[in-house]
Amino acid sequence: MGISTHILDTALGRPVAGVPVTLSFMANIAWSLLNTVVTDADGRCKDLLPLTKTLQQGFYRVHFETAAYFKRNGLEGLYPYVEIAFSVSDKEQHYHIPLLLTANGYTTYRGS
Repeated sequence: MGISTHILDTALGRPVAGVPVTLSFMANIAWSLLNTVVTDADGRCKDLLPLTKTLQQGFYRVHFETAAYFKRNGLEGLYPYVEIAFSVSDKEQHYHIPLLLTANGYTTYRGS
C-alpha cells in the first residue's frame, strides 16, 4: 500500500501539472523528508510514498508548492503553499490525498 495525490484546479476544471510536492513522516517529534516529486501532466503523483519505503502507522505531511503553479499561469494565489497533515492508522490501506485548488482557496479529502 502507499500514498498518492493529485491536484485539480477547480476554477478551471483541469489538472495542475508541474507542482513540486514533498512527503514527510513525523519521527521523534520532527518531520523527516521521504520524497520530493512533481505532479505529472494529469496533476498526479502516483507513488508519492516511494516504492522502496513501507507505509507505517503515524503522521504524514504532504507539502504542495502552489506558488509555482500560480506564477506560471499569471495568477495571484493567496496560498504560496499548502500542507496537509494526516494520520495513517491502517498500513494495509492506500491513502490518496487530493488537493482541490483555486487562487483563493483549497479543500482536501481522502480519496481512493
